[in-house]
Amino acid sequence: MLQWGGKNQHLIVKTIKAKTNPETKKLFWFLFVGSRGSDSRIRIMSVLRKRPGNTNQLSRELGMDYKGTQHHIKILKENNLVKHVGKKYARTYLVSVFFEANESVFDEILIKLEMRIGNN
Repeated sequence: MLQWGGKNQHLIVKTIKAKTNPETKKLFWFLFVGSRGSDSRIRIMSVLRKRPGNTNQLSRELGMDYKGTQHHIKILKENNLVKHVGKKYARTYLVSVFFEANESVFDEILIKLEMRIGNN
């Protein structure tokens, strides 16, 4: 279990061993570990894995600033990890087929981060 922002949030970890493109692994590691805001993007993707949501719902659930959530959604969308349905304020985000096909890499990252947190 990882703790985010003082709230306990259980992360769903699916362990499926599959051969992943090395460039995909690099992208996931950069977005979820190696750049500013990676913690926020992990939190957003963890929620979207469970259920779709709009920017307002995500920002409220995660206790994040609306504009910050919007920014991270944009980054995830530009990297084909989320897609949307609907327009403007009715726009709902969900994980993309690309993310679903490579979510074992996301799970690997979560496990390694949890191990790091547990060792501190």
